[in-house]
Amino acid sequence: MCRKKFWILLLLVIGIGLAHGQSRRIINIPDISGYKTLKCDFHIHTVFSDGTVWPTVRINEAWEEGLDAISITDHIEYRPHSTDVVADHNRSYEIAVPLARQKNILLVKGAEITRSMPPGHLNALFIKNANLLDRDDVFDAIKEARDQGAFLIWNHPGWKAQQPDSTLWWPEHSNLLANGLLHGIEVYNSNEYYPEALEWANEKKLTMFANTDVHGPMNVEEGQHRPMTLVFAKSRTEGGIKEALFNRRTLAYFDNTLVGQSALLEPVFFASLEYDKAPLRIANGINKVVYLRNNSDLDYELELVQPGVGFDAPERLTLKAHHVTPLSLSGNSDEIGSTREINLYYTVKNMFTGPVDNLIVTFTFKNLP
Repeated sequence: MCRKKFWILLLLVIGIGLAHGQSRRIINIPDISGYKTLKCDFHIHTVFSDGTVWPTVRINEAWEEGLDAISITDHIEYRPHSTDVVADHNRSYEIAVPLARQKNILLVKGAEITRSMPPGHLNALFIKNANLLDRDDVFDAIKEARDQGAFLIWNHPGWKAQQPDSTLWWPEHSNLLANGLLHGIEVYNSNEYYPEALEWANEKKLTMFANTDVHGPMNVEEGQHRPMTLVFAKSRTEGGIKEALFNRRTLAYFDNTLVGQSALLEPVFFASLEYDKAPLRIANGINKVVYLRNNSDLDYELELVQPGVGFDAPERLTLKAHHVTPLSLSGNSDEIGSTREINLYYTVKNMFTGPVDNLIVTFTFKNLP
């Protein structure tokens, strides 16, 4: 009993210590038309499964790092601290939720169904009672989560501990999908990217996620960012997040990279930029410069898709975060003088719509003689 009290007291002291001297980072990823861009992490652990921090620490970390929402997804079946931390499966959420409300962090109630492959590990979000997921049969557990209104995610599908040789989609996953028991997939987990998961998400209409799966204290180096899921929600509420997830309005954000549907990537890219859209008046031998201001946290890496007709443009361009970058255009033939609209096609090398497919964007400028 003394050992148990010491363990809990130590964790509380650590949690209180981390709360002092906090400041909140601002993550600059723009809203897009009709939606708020929410920064989220839906895969997090505490001492109530195999993590090493108290639930309130996760709230403080989320606040400091500029997140809008998290889900504490402690394992149902794996609880190595259970001798010292004795509680039911809802306890980590119950401890965290008062501080989450105080700090205006949206805390989605969740749990991780933790089984061997197939089907592997699945996070259940928006559940009502985690205790009811503790079932002998994994499919009974998943059905219970579904019946509670859960959104179900296949976690780390390429994790070598469960798929050491190749990343496979199993018949059991097809069964889950066909029966409304699988809605999303992690294309990025902790520090691992799964291009196969991106391909499956496109093929099978699954929502894409990037999550930390953090177990110890969160440690983000200066100038870096934690992996996160960008959710494009109609409102900054749990209901807004849930509606967005079921409608596949997410992007995976990791390592200065965005992955997802072009219908979301393109508006994020252009919402990040400010530039003068006045007519250019380019003619043969005339040079014009457009200054592109990038207000986002991403460095956009651009590569010209094809040469311009009647004008020259940079083959490669880096739009550095929070910088202004000159885009120089030069007329190289008389043909440009009669061109009323100039289209520039660039591949954005750090925005992916598929395992090897990048977003292509078009800059359009009016041109007057």
